[in-house]
Amino acid sequence: MPSRLCSRLSRVLLLALILFAGPAFAQQADGDGTANASGDGPAYSTLADLLENEQSRSQLIQQLRQMAENAPEQAQAAGGAAIDTAADATLPKQLADMTSRVVTEFGFQFENLVNIFGAMVNGAFSEGELNYELFTEAAINLGLVILATFVMFVVIRRLVRPLFTRLSQYSQNGQTLNPTIRLVLCVVLAVIVDAAVVGLAYVGGNLAATFAIGETGSLSTRASLFLNAFLVIELLKAAVRMLFASRYEGLRLLPISADNASYWNRWIARLIGLTGYGLMVVVPLINTYLSYSVGEGIGALIMIGAYLYAITVVLINRTKLRDALFDSAVRSSLAASGVALRMLGRTWHLWAIIYFSVVLVLTLTRPEDALPFVLMATLKTLGIVLAAMLISRLLVQAVGRRITLSSELNKKLPLLETRLNSYVPTLLRIVNVLILIVAAMALLNAWGVFDMATWYASEAGRLLVSQVINVVIILVVAAGTWIALASFIEHKLNPSTGRGMPSARAQTLLSLFRNALAIAIVTMTAMIVLSEIGINIGPLIAGAGVLGLAIGFGAQKLVQDIITGIFIQVENAMNTGDVVTLGGITGTAEKLSIRSVGIRDLHGTYHLVPFSSVDVVSNYMRGFAYHVGEYGVAYRENVDEAIVALRNAFDELSSDDQWKTEILEPLEVAGVIALADSSVNIRVRIKTTPGNQWAIGRAYNRLVKMHLDEAGIEIPFPHTTVYFGEDKQGKAPAANLRLVEKDVVSTGKEKDTAPLPGEEGSVDAPREHETREYAETNAKFRGDYDPEGN
Repeated sequence: MPSRLCSRLSRVLLLALILFAGPAFAQQADGDGTANASGDGPAYSTLADLLENEQSRSQLIQQLRQMAENAPEQAQAAGGAAIDTAADATLPKQLADMTSRVVTEFGFQFENLVNIFGAMVNGAFSEGELNYELFTEAAINLGLVILATFVMFVVIRRLVRPLFTRLSQYSQNGQTLNPTIRLVLCVVLAVIVDAAVVGLAYVGGNLAATFAIGETGSLSTRASLFLNAFLVIELLKAAVRMLFASRYEGLRLLPISADNASYWNRWIARLIGLTGYGLMVVVPLINTYLSYSVGEGIGALIMIGAYLYAITVVLINRTKLRDALFDSAVRSSLAASGVALRMLGRTWHLWAIIYFSVVLVLTLTRPEDALPFVLMATLKTLGIVLAAMLISRLLVQAVGRRITLSSELNKKLPLLETRLNSYVPTLLRIVNVLILIVAAMALLNAWGVFDMATWYASEAGRLLVSQVINVVIILVVAAGTWIALASFIEHKLNPSTGRGMPSARAQTLLSLFRNALAIAIVTMTAMIVLSEIGINIGPLIAGAGVLGLAIGFGAQKLVQDIITGIFIQVENAMNTGDVVTLGGITGTAEKLSIRSVGIRDLHGTYHLVPFSSVDVVSNYMRGFAYHVGEYGVAYRENVDEAIVALRNAFDELSSDDQWKTEILEPLEVAGVIALADSSVNIRVRIKTTPGNQWAIGRAYNRLVKMHLDEAGIEIPFPHTTVYFGEDKQGKAPAANLRLVEKDVVSTGKEKDTAPLPGEEGSVDAPREHETREYAETNAKFRGDYDPEGN
């Protein structure tokens, strides 16, 4: 397992060297051709001798003129050969050449370092080459310059600490400006102050080295090396302090705790100081006073030590930083950012090892040209990442907070604030994705992997940027159009706009129009976006037409539903809330669409009726309604008196505060409409507001019953006549009756005191003319019948 891990890591490192070190080598490729210019001295002498001889000079002039005449043909041939060579330089060949060059250079430098270290161990460098007196004096003077410079630096930094504290407090507690803008301004001011402190210490060190230490009036090379290194390194440390600011919470750009900021600030500062002062001060001094080879070896040792130190810190903090990145991924509102943070959390230590390995290799192989490129690319990377973070944070604080509209506008457009706040997260996601893409392109450009300027100058680059901008504009215009039209519809539907509650027809049509508008905007926006990114939408439109034709033939019922629904809505046949009868169902229309209507009947059952099954629409809610009542009275009653009673009931109903506003006209009496089997029927009609005919009818029926009872007018009801039949003599048999009276005085229960049939006092007591059969029948009824005749 460890061997497999080492193998994979070596492959990753090799690929990183190709990607990151390649541009650095390519930048200085033209410098390699001049490496042997110092060996051309004898050629200059020979040329001078030729020019001194008149005969040779004439021959040279003649040859130059012949070469001038043949120059166009040679240039053309050379151009063709160059084109062929460029054509043959494919990407695999370029990668192979680059890999070979990197490995060769690294092997050569490694062999050189081994030889240098061997010579150092064997004592090949003679001690007699070193002037100890001169070296001691130079070391003392340099030490004094270093001490004076750092003392001034520390003193000035302590003097400006209150200024840093005030800037931090204003950044945290200030009431003006946006918090991110306030933070950036305070950090910029702090960086300017920090850079000024470094500059003052640098000037003070120069003055001390020139007039107080060593020879007065002259600046030694040693002091100049240190002071230049001090300026560069301390400015880099100031940039690091700008990111972490472990002592000042309000000046910290990175969203980390104070302990973490202090740890990473110390680690990076140590790494910068070790490599910076080592390579910019110690190595040049060793080159001057000992030898170049020794200085080169010491520089290699410094870089290897810094490399090991950096790798150790990375591996120690691998899990800690991974967990922090995972937590940031969980808090991220953008899915792409969450995925990127999780991937970075799993692989950040590998990227750090790759970066330090590339820096080590370039330092050992091409420190004079490749290392500045890597350092500049590193600074660009930090600046790009920091700028992307600040822009995203500024957008979140400026746009991400909840949009609050005025109370008057909220009253007119109650859903506008909610709709705008629902669009803000989506807008931020799109902007963050664009920022992430631009930052990635800028990072690749900083490392030379991708030339952004050349790409943008190309036709493909300009076309892609133009397409992206056009698509963003189209989406913004579509969203703005939808917000404006939807808000206008809501304004029309809102009863608080000053025009009162809109009609049911207006509510239905505007709701349908809003749905149709949403579909139309989405369809048109999709088509325009597809056309803008280069997709031919002609076949799509043709295919949609063919598909629509196929659907029209295959789904005729659906087409009939839609067409019928359109005409029903245009003709205002019904609206939401109307009581209608259609398709044999009566109820309240609860939901109207372009294809069907939902009806809730009296029993609460919900019916979904497609318009294709509707032949007739009966609407009970148009303009006015009638309660039609038919009332029957007995034949013996006076019809005029009954009509008077009906009018009195209507008068009482009209005087009721609950119903008088719902009655539109006086009572209409149609008169006697039928002479029925057991009643004389009288019809009346009451004109009411739509929807109230049933309630008014119930209230009027109640009053009619009361007034007819008061007038003693009989309302006939069905009667039942019991017929026992007659014999031939015209006599009817006696009916068996039982009289029941209540004896509740003593028992509290009902008591049957009626005599049994045949007993004295019974209604059906036998009379003289009763026959034997009738007596037997009564006996059977009493239960004392004896078939023996006893």
